[in-house]
Amino acid sequence: MKERVFDIATVVDALRRIIDAETVIDPRIVSRLLGRQRKEDPLAQLTAREREVLALIAEGMSNKAVAARLFVTERTVEAHVTQIFQKLGLTESTAQHREVLAVLTFLRA
Repeated sequence: MKERVFDIATVVDALRRIIDAETVIDPRIVSRLLGRQRKEDPLAQLTAREREVLALIAEGMSNKAVAARLFVTERTVEAHVTQIFQKLGLTESTAQHREVLAVLTFLRA
């Protein structure tokens, strides 16, 4: 930040660190970046169980395998998947595979 350039000790310290192959980032810049609002998490609406189901699907598991892993029925997994699709706004379509879109959303989040 340009107002910090007037502090000679800070500039000298930064230059020494740069010469030593360190990265120099002003703490105020880091603070501003961390303080920014993140865009809305598309998975925020999902319950913990729905996230768990989606994570297992992202690992390539079938509904039957997810059911066995979670000790629930396959029908219960199907209900979770239906809720996941609804909450992520993934409507039924012949042009798109909703499960793939849900997994991509999960991986991007």
